[in-house]
Amino acid sequence: MADDLTYQFQKLAVDTDENDELIRELFRISKKSPKLVKWSVHDAPADPAIKIRSWKMNEFKYYDIPSPFPTLARGLFTDEIKLDENNDDPRAVKHRIVARGYDKFFNIGEVPWTTWASLERHTSTPYTLTLKSNGCIIFMAALTPDKLVVTSKHSLGAIKGKDDESHAQVGERWLRKHLADAGKTEAQFAKVLWDKKWTAVAELCDDSFEEHVLPYSKDKSGLHLHGLNDCSKNFRTQLPDVVDAFAREWGFIVTKSVILNTIPEVKTFTDEIGRSGEWNGEALEGFVVRTHVSTQPPTKGNATTDQSPYSPGSSFFFKVKFDEPYMMYRDWREVTKSLLTKGPAMANVPKSKLRRPETKVYAEWVIKEIQRDKSQFLEYNKGKGIIATRERFQRWLASSEDQKQVSSTTDKLTEQPATAEKTAGKTFGKTIIVPVAIPGVGKTSIAVVLKHLFGFGHVQSDDIAAKKVAPVFIKKVVESLKTHDVVIADKNNHLRQHRQQLRDATKGMSPPVRLLGMNWSFDLPQSTIHQICGDRIQIRGENHQTLRPDESKSYEDVLWMFLKGTEELTADEVDVTVEMDVQEDLDSSLKRAVDACVDILGVERPDAEKMGEAMAIIRGYEPSTKKRDLPAPRQKAAVPRYYALLPQIDHHQLVSKLVAGGHVPANGGALWDGLVKNNRLGETTPHVTIVHSKNLEGANKQMWDLCRELPPRALFSFRLDRLLWDDRVMAVTVSDLAVSADDGASPTSKERTQAINFVATLPDELRKHMHLTVGTREKEILPFEARLLVGRWRSGQRQGIGEVALKDVWVTGGVKGLFR
Repeated sequence: MADDLTYQFQKLAVDTDENDELIRELFRISKKSPKLVKWSVHDAPADPAIKIRSWKMNEFKYYDIPSPFPTLARGLFTDEIKLDENNDDPRAVKHRIVARGYDKFFNIGEVPWTTWASLERHTSTPYTLTLKSNGCIIFMAALTPDKLVVTSKHSLGAIKGKDDESHAQVGERWLRKHLADAGKTEAQFAKVLWDKKWTAVAELCDDSFEEHVLPYSKDKSGLHLHGLNDCSKNFRTQLPDVVDAFAREWGFIVTKSVILNTIPEVKTFTDEIGRSGEWNGEALEGFVVRTHVSTQPPTKGNATTDQSPYSPGSSFFFKVKFDEPYMMYRDWREVTKSLLTKGPAMANVPKSKLRRPETKVYAEWVIKEIQRDKSQFLEYNKGKGIIATRERFQRWLASSEDQKQVSSTTDKLTEQPATAEKTAGKTFGKTIIVPVAIPGVGKTSIAVVLKHLFGFGHVQSDDIAAKKVAPVFIKKVVESLKTHDVVIADKNNHLRQHRQQLRDATKGMSPPVRLLGMNWSFDLPQSTIHQICGDRIQIRGENHQTLRPDESKSYEDVLWMFLKGTEELTADEVDVTVEMDVQEDLDSSLKRAVDACVDILGVERPDAEKMGEAMAIIRGYEPSTKKRDLPAPRQKAAVPRYYALLPQIDHHQLVSKLVAGGHVPANGGALWDGLVKNNRLGETTPHVTIVHSKNLEGANKQMWDLCRELPPRALFSFRLDRLLWDDRVMAVTVSDLAVSADDGASPTSKERTQAINFVATLPDELRKHMHLTVGTREKEILPFEARLLVGRWRSGQRQGIGEVALKDVWVTGGVKGLFR
């Protein structure tokens, strides 16, 4: 086998020198900057003796010009062959690209080189628009001249520790079926790919395995072939007619497409379809447009501003995505997952998903369905039943007996909010947009984008270097009103006095200046908000004037200071309010802010290209000034005192409602009242201690390492099942810990594997004692007694312990290192 591979590889040596150097360069970058380029090694399923290396580049860096990567491939698999079995010198190894995906491509306006104007200048006819299939990408390539390897985007083979099929395995199963239907063999297919040095690229669409948003009937299930890529450093792919002919020959499903001759034709065609969200009577996510970089020199003055990072003649893709109805259907899916995970109540639906009246109606309907028969959703979080649930809702929606109720609900939802009506009949001159927020919600990102889109004035408090910032900030806002109709007062404005200062500074102006409050209301548990905003501060890193992450995590203290000190915005403080949502991603928050500016201020709605440009600008944003690092509020050790699971719930509020509702017996209610009266409630931030730095022997050392290595976005779900108390302490028991279905990681990702391993490794002794401390009766009673209380109860020693069962209280949370 090795001799045969060496021989075959030597035949290709001339063609692969460039690829060999590419892989060596990736190794060099990965060693120098591990967060920029990562790799994993897999056994090839067809021949475990062959090791396949998958490469993964930092997604955000694909936007950079010049690129930090030697290739822009998104999906890259390589192997290596020793040219001399007796020589261990690394230079005696040749690297080969086994499978290669497309270059990373972008939406309209997402980067400077995908604006319509730039595309018209720098790309050439024809333009083939291929349907953007709603599935999972699959790569098929030759492992040897007669053996195949089938991968998903970054992995191949089975999922370690799980019996479920992986995406790559399902793709391989479908490949065998397509080949059999065409009367072909795997060896024949491998031979063609080997000789051509191609990677066949397809979309796996199989609702019986995994549903996405759009449905696929049985006759459309399988591998939709849409690319034949050269296994090369630079992106080269076959023309669509070659791909389609290849699909028919080898039994794959042909990807639908249409050919247009000019960029204006592409824009007109996609604008028309975007208004309905359908093509040939079917809903769609969008199109991938395939073209080439033109050989014509760039227009003078534009070479560095909008020319793509690709050489003339290169294959070049961009995409045109549609929001409706695809985004609405996706919202319905996420709403259902949230209700199944957290419980069937409107309070558990993210506000960011309720902007559409239809989604509000859907949420109300699905809550009743879950309450009526939860068994019909048993596999929903595994990707099964998503489409059937949606279709069931649509049938209900269309039924005549429910139309009056639905019309009433949607009519109410589409009415102007009361805060907006306050401005009716009153003439305003200028407008100040007043964020009401804490660090990490994304207010400056939105301000930068609104400035770009609409030309608003933007005064940023963090840019002011004066000893007393507040009066200088107010003065600059007032000065900016002289040259702008709308000015963004970019500051947290979390105190009433901040909002009042803006009102006082402009009260003499005629016509009156309107205050538009952009309000991030914090109706979530404080621990949830702290985690969301803290994660964002970590992600943005050094890209802020003052609040930057450090080893002691002093920024977490700053966040708590804002959370505990924020004064809620009231209706009389501003003239109109836009309700924002801390849980939303930047794209959704931006759309919400833009909608408000269009509806309230009357500015022209930006098109998709402008919105894409705006997102590109914020990705490249850097503050104009950076202040020196401020000292931490107090000195703390760089190593956490302990690691804990932080539930996204206000457990004090939970207990308060139980007591107020008469669900807690008299002795438990009396203890609760004493805890509240004597200020004996535990910290506002609930936590389940996993491992403490004072006890790192045996299994605890392993848990410490697992906690330290967990990815920041790892989310876990668990149940709060009992409220317990005796005459000294009150606690809530925690059980059924699992990896959350909403953790954001793919089922096969390394991050999810780490989270699964964490759950599997938890010692039984720890599971037995998992709890949240509600409070202790006296200062001398240590919170540790809550652990002893839970241990006694779980061991059956329940004399003197009061209890109340909690029904369907499911929460999510992440593991964090805590310093106090």
